[in-house]
Amino acid sequence: MSSFQVPAGQVLFCDFDGPIVDVSERYYRTYRLGLSTLQASYQESHGAALSLQILSKKQFWWMKRNRVADTDIAIRSGVPTELVDTLLQQVQRIVNHPHLLQWDTLQPGADKAIHYLNRERGLRLVLVTLRHPRQVQAFLQAHDLSQYVDEIFGASDINAAHLNRAEQKVALLERAIAAQKSQGYQTYPTCMIGDTEADIIAGQRAGIVTIALTNGIRSCEHLKRYQPTSIEPSLLNAIQSRHMTQVLQAA
Repeated sequence: MSSFQVPAGQVLFCDFDGPIVDVSERYYRTYRLGLSTLQASYQESHGAALSLQILSKKQFWWMKRNRVADTDIAIRSGVPTELVDTLLQQVQRIVNHPHLLQWDTLQPGADKAIHYLNRERGLRLVLVTLRHPRQVQAFLQAHDLSQYVDEIFGASDINAAHLNRAEQKVALLERAIAAQKSQGYQTYPTCMIGDTEADIIAGQRAGIVTIALTNGIRSCEHLKRYQPTSIEPSLLNAIQSRHMTQVLQAA
């Protein structure tokens, strides 16, 4: 990695889930728990077993990464059409429960990337996420990373990350950029790093470089449709990329 210095107060914007956190195990366990709860409820109310075809984690995560609708995932799992909404409501209720949040893990190399941005580059790291800020802060503290993140712009709705609505991310990034400008920090040139179409759309609306990561909840093929500035395999790769270097050198 190069060692040139960037101007004091230059800001970098980054998503949380995907770039920093691997949510795949939590999402899969939520899916499995939702199905088992549905089976138990069906058995109790109908006195008969509900036969399901539970997907493997590999199958489930492939569908999530290629944005197969949750409704279709439920139907492919053998859930009767009339019970699909019941399952999806159950999943939404439990996906952010503490006993499931514990399955979130740090993405390989994410801590190294964050340390480098702070210690070596002196960048101001601002997280723009559809997670609730309390959840983000708890994870960062548990991994001794909170001191390297300067601000968190998160969603007040605890289920926003699971729903992943692009317009919410657009509004959050706009608010984050405005807040950094009002504090006198440098917000151009800069970039938005994320792993979903919501991150790409938000960065493009803001007129900044967009770096999409493939180690999160969307596949490379899906991300290509939204034409980000570049696509990288991880946060560590992103900060070493040509486009990141160009952003920093242009400052």
